[in-house]
Amino acid sequence: MAELIDRLHVNLTHLPAATAYWVAYSGGMDSHVLLHAMAALARGGRCTSVRAIHVNHQLSLNAQRWADHCVRRCAELGVACRVEAVDATPRGGESREAAARHARYAALTQILDEGEAVLTAQHLQDQAETLLLQLIRGAGVRGLSAMGAVRPLGSGWLGRPLLGEARSELHRYARMHALDWIDDPTNFDTSLERNFIRHEVLPVLEQRRPAVCRALSRSAQHLAEAGELLDELARSDLATTRGTRPGTLSISALHRLTPARQRNVLRTWLDEHSVRMPDRRRLLRIQQEVIPARADATPVVAWGAVQVRRHRDDLHVLTGSHVEPEPRTYPWPHLNQPLPLPQKGMQLRVVTAAPGEAGIDPVWLATQSISVRFRHGGERCRLQAGGVARTLKKLLQEWDVPSWERSSIPLIYAGDTLVAVAGHCICAGSAPALGVGGVRVEVERLEGEFGR
Repeated sequence: MAELIDRLHVNLTHLPAATAYWVAYSGGMDSHVLLHAMAALARGGRCTSVRAIHVNHQLSLNAQRWADHCVRRCAELGVACRVEAVDATPRGGESREAAARHARYAALTQILDEGEAVLTAQHLQDQAETLLLQLIRGAGVRGLSAMGAVRPLGSGWLGRPLLGEARSELHRYARMHALDWIDDPTNFDTSLERNFIRHEVLPVLEQRRPAVCRALSRSAQHLAEAGELLDELARSDLATTRGTRPGTLSISALHRLTPARQRNVLRTWLDEHSVRMPDRRRLLRIQQEVIPARADATPVVAWGAVQVRRHRDDLHVLTGSHVEPEPRTYPWPHLNQPLPLPQKGMQLRVVTAAPGEAGIDPVWLATQSISVRFRHGGERCRLQAGGVARTLKKLLQEWDVPSWERSSIPLIYAGDTLVAVAGHCICAGSAPALGVGGVRVEVERLEGEFGR
């Protein structure tokens, strides 16, 4: 079957250049064919060095036997084989298949040096199965694009050079070269959706239309092009709908878009924030409840640990577990050392105020019992000596602080007296005497805080 090898060689020339190829080798027929053909190309000097990576998911009693089988077959082909054992235990409602896939791709990502590529053996039937599976799940254009021939992965990229090959061609190649492969019994379990499509649905469709897999693959390519156009439109719309705060969108600018373009730009914006995509129902709620709400309203649409809110004319996405802080006191006995508040996603430190900047008298501060608290209502601060003490609620509104951020602002107390609102103001009575340098409290955000 020199023809398959020749087609593989041509397909490789359409992919980015690679300093080395790693074949993702499960031991099954498809990946064995790819490995065997790549080894032949390497021996003939038609491609760069080839290695194999076998991911042991440790889910089957046969897992170690399969890993040993892969090592032996690679030795016969003169190909170096690396075995990576992973923990593929499902977590947080994750399916067994999804957990295995995530663990597998994490392992593949870690092995790649810059410029290297992982090749996987998905073929024409796999592409058709993926498209049908996504249709059943009600996927949008991007999901229906199925699998691309190439995509970035870690420091290199992942390629699928057999996507245009029928399974029958791979099977013919395997028989001709007397390849010895593994049949995983779980691949025949039709209680799994993909296996049901593979063994029960596609054969019926192929009896009616023998070229159905090629036709479905062609549809996936059309949808991939449509997805690229939607991405281009979304990037253009994002440039004109950025909000006043970093990472936000302008409500008024969104109003100028059609509903379909709003949804398109919202998906791309959420993808920028690396959050899990909402279902269509929640996306529509963002359009119907958050975007048209009054500027002083506080609507929220949430899914998992993600929230979309509005403040004034800005649309915000927040991630993390947003809970109201307990009315708790955090002593700060050593002001020369930072005060870590990891449960609040921050740490505080005392720094010298800049010239002309309001500050607290450091000598006076050192004599006080200093603590940190968070809002629970009723706090007051006098901004000027002899002025009226104003409620912190009104001050935060004037400072245009979003409602969900107000309960996370550190309040600095000396005994039971509020002396500073970190990042915002110094309360009168704690300022230094004329000519004496003051200090202020600086807030440092820690990774993983409930961000904008």
